[in-house]
Amino acid sequence: MTDGSGSHGPVDGRTGRLVAVRRREAATALFRLTGSRRAPPFYLDWKDAAPVAPGTAAFGHAARRLAALCRRRRVDGLAVTALHEAHCDHAAATRLAYAVQACAKRRVLVAEYCVWSDAPETRAFCSTRTLPMLPGKRRYALQAHRSQLTAALGPGFRLPPERRRMSATDSLYMRRRP
Repeated sequence: MTDGSGSHGPVDGRTGRLVAVRRREAATALFRLTGSRRAPPFYLDWKDAAPVAPGTAAFGHAARRLAALCRRRRVDGLAVTALHEAHCDHAAATRLAYAVQACAKRRVLVAEYCVWSDAPETRAFCSTRTLPMLPGKRRYALQAHRSQLTAALGPGFRLPPERRRMSATDSLYMRRRP
């Protein structure tokens, strides 16, 4: 969704190289998870740590583009970082997923998952566990994100070692209808 340019400082005032690296990392991780390059990643290119605000024309345009993609590819579920995540990009991704759900012209389930935060209140959500995936496969996909794991691009964000351990399943949270 965002271009990843905020995780490291710019080189000579530019972030283009970092953005290109982050795109390649995302494509490699997706390939390692799916084993296919048939459906390449879809990039919105929003500025890292400055996502487009809901209610703006750009946000609506992004939601409609993604909803059209969901219709074309017959997507019926979106897993997205939880709305209560502290990182503004994570919360914006959730808002975008719900906007896509609202304009998709088909049933699309939105399931939230936690990255940095604790599980949400159980009264507001029902939860489920994903089917197991080999932890090695998940780790292999995570290793594609070298810029987030090593000093390859200099000082910047590093995923803490304890967050690199991959379980076989994830918890997903679906909002209960009021």
